[in-house]
Amino acid sequence: MLRHESKELLSLDEAFDKFYRGIYAFGPFFEHVLGYWKASRENPNKILFLKYEDLKEDISCQLKHLAMFLGVPFTEDEEKGGVVEEIANICSFETLKELEVNKNGSQNGIPYKVFFRKGKVGDWSNCVTPSMVERLEKLIQEKLENSSLTF
Repeated sequence: MLRHESKELLSLDEAFDKFYRGIYAFGPFFEHVLGYWKASRENPNKILFLKYEDLKEDISCQLKHLAMFLGVPFTEDEEKGGVVEEIANICSFETLKELEVNKNGSQNGIPYKVFFRKGKVGDWSNCVTPSMVERLEKLIQEKLENSSLTF
């Protein structure tokens, strides 16, 4: 579904194979991720690397980390007053998915709603075949080897 409406629809096998080989509309995924990962390790005061899995696991902790990175940490009163929880709610997957712009908006012929599925960590594995899961898990291990980055 992540394609311009004028482009030909690929089968799941074709799309997976292209992604697997790094032939992807936005370039090789793992090279992008590792590039930012390494840059964040070299310049931790300039580049913050956040993972969706970490946000889902402990959004409050990650929001505090983000605020500190931006130089605007939450005060104790703000934390006690529920500011962190309020921001977490406003920025939640569920809230963002229900915004009118994300339900009906688009850019370059791609509807924003295609970026929102369930918002569940690991749900991708339910959308592909078991052999694809196995291939992708091996590829992830290979690509991220010696990087200290994990998913």
